[in-house]
Amino acid sequence: MAKYAVKPSGREVFFEPTRFIVSKTDLKGRITYANDVFLQVAGFREDELLGAPHSIVRHPDMPRAAFKLLWDEVTAGREVFAYVKNMTKSGDHYWVFAHVTPTYDASGATVGYHSNRRAPRREAVEKIEPIYAALRAEEARHANARDGMAAAGALLSKTVAESGMAYEELVLAL
Repeated sequence: MAKYAVKPSGREVFFEPTRFIVSKTDLKGRITYANDVFLQVAGFREDELLGAPHSIVRHPDMPRAAFKLLWDEVTAGREVFAYVKNMTKSGDHYWVFAHVTPTYDASGATVGYHSNRRAPRREAVEKIEPIYAALRAEEARHANARDGMAAAGALLSKTVAESGMAYEELVLAL
């Protein structure tokens, strides 16, 4: 699988609010399915995405702590909602409101993850951007990436607690 060393362009791309980006991954986050909307918006061919880590579309503006929260939730068998800034193959970016769930086999064992993403409300993006910027700044304050992610995770927990809502309630209220 080719590694894409693309720099963010600063250009945002959009997709229709009636369309959904859908992907499935295995337990390690490697893409096993990508729908046509995902291919069109992200600018990849199917053969470039299948087998690639889902992080292939990770935008550097996304705090690592946000992805840790997402992975902690789905690997514990819980669904999670999140606003995510992704990057296209060309370096453009697009925002999504993601709903990620575990996928189970007939015996109830987790065999992968399923994500449906829709176009977010602009007001929600405007509210989440400063939160993510604060988390990235906290991550950057630490020389050790693991320490930075832990500190940003603590800041995220504090932000959620100060809202007086649970994480899911806060995200859905944005």
